[in-house]
Amino acid sequence: MEQAAAPSSAKIAIKWSLIYTLVAIVITYAIEIAKLDINSPIKYITYVVLIVFLILAQKEHKSGLGGYIKFGDAFVTGLLYGIFAGILTAIFVYIYLSFLSPEIFAQAIEQQRQALVSSGKLSSDQIDHAMDIAKKYGPIMGAVVTVFMYAIIGVIVGLIGAAILKKEPSIYSTSDSNV
Repeated sequence: MEQAAAPSSAKIAIKWSLIYTLVAIVITYAIEIAKLDINSPIKYITYVVLIVFLILAQKEHKSGLGGYIKFGDAFVTGLLYGIFAGILTAIFVYIYLSFLSPEIFAQAIEQQRQALVSSGKLSSDQIDHAMDIAKKYGPIMGAVVTVFMYAIIGVIVGLIGAAILKKEPSIYSTSDSNV
């Protein structure tokens, strides 16, 4: 009898990362079309979706292993999902802020400028210099921060999900039902 190959953590993570990225793009444009404030709490909905899909990726991996999964395998699936989702989302963030909706980035820069002016901690020259740097490197820094932030979320939520979902077969379990 031929045994089915164990599902690949990477394939499952890539699949769920692609799904997440598409959903995040839809949410981003829905927020933009609805003209909601970019600083409103609604922006956190993408993080909820990110976490839910990470758990779903781990659950799919567990199902592919016959309902059993080791802590390490579940964790790796969550970590890879976080990394892949971070990379894909970072690409979108860069393209979105640089080319698709630069007015959103300009609005964020202006809000930051107003916050710096109202704090009174920096001179106008320092604020202008900070804004010039932000305009020049903002989209790329946003993309880099996204990759690292999603990887960290992948680690934290991956650990929690792995602890919850882990289920190792007992020593009395058999892999062949005919035994």
